[in-house]
Amino acid sequence: MTDAVLEREPVQGGAAVPEGMLRQVWRRFARHRLAVASLVILVGLIGAALAAPLNPYDPNAQAPVDKLQAPSAEHWLGTDSRGRDLLARLQYGGQISLSVGLLSTLLTLVIGTAIGAAGGYYGGWIDNVLMRFTDAFLTFPTTFVLILISALLRELPYPQLKNSVLVVIIVIGALSWMYTARLVRGLVLVLRERDFVIAARALGASDARIILGHILPNCLGPILVNGTLQMAFAVITESGLSYLGFGIQPPTASWGNILEEAQQHIFRAPWLAIFPGALIFLVAMAVNYIGDGLRDGLDPYLVRGAKG
Repeated sequence: MTDAVLEREPVQGGAAVPEGMLRQVWRRFARHRLAVASLVILVGLIGAALAAPLNPYDPNAQAPVDKLQAPSAEHWLGTDSRGRDLLARLQYGGQISLSVGLLSTLLTLVIGTAIGAAGGYYGGWIDNVLMRFTDAFLTFPTTFVLILISALLRELPYPQLKNSVLVVIIVIGALSWMYTARLVRGLVLVLRERDFVIAARALGASDARIILGHILPNCLGPILVNGTLQMAFAVITESGLSYLGFGIQPPTASWGNILEEAQQHIFRAPWLAIFPGALIFLVAMAVNYIGDGLRDGLDPYLVRGAKG
């Protein structure tokens, strides 16, 4: 099948992806130059974080005689107030911050998609209960609830919870799924009345098969775009919690707590704040522009028509 004959019809459950569709998605994504540049930046930052073990400096090794050194050939990004290499701490901190952003986003999408799909497909009292549950969560002041939960967990007699990355991921993901749920519900309400869903139901397909195999594949584009926005929010949220002292605790590095430690030396050693702040900004902007590019590439009204 050539690009010229691609249709806008939804992807049927179990059907193969039409030849040329992915090329069209990439072509339209590539036209968004900021999205392409952002993708390169994000891949570069992920690569730098994964390359942290190659850095000869221990991110937690203190050398008081080398404290607050400016960027140099020996320490490319300088050192902090305890003489630790800032580049090494940013690399290892990137592993934490990016992992929290990615995994909490996945958790958010799973919870939100499940609740939204169930409410939109079944309707009636199930939809009412799930949406009122969603509305209740939307009324929570997310930042304050995150701080409260983090503070409570630190007071529990379980040392492993006090600086657990998993706890931060679960807390952020469990309080960020509501907009995804409302988005998916709206999409499912429309798709459940389409002919291919009615035909699948008439042929005896189970509800689970209809939802997973016929409806959700047609919601994939908006869900992915929403996921990119959620990842930017998660990275900023984790950094904010760590900056306030309620997220990842030192000596474990994250971009947020590196920034918090830098505030005491902002005028004497500004690079301590500039570099982690710039990384948080770059990730948030890059992920948002990638979301814009995905929206253009996955728009069903654009992924069609003549070649080019």
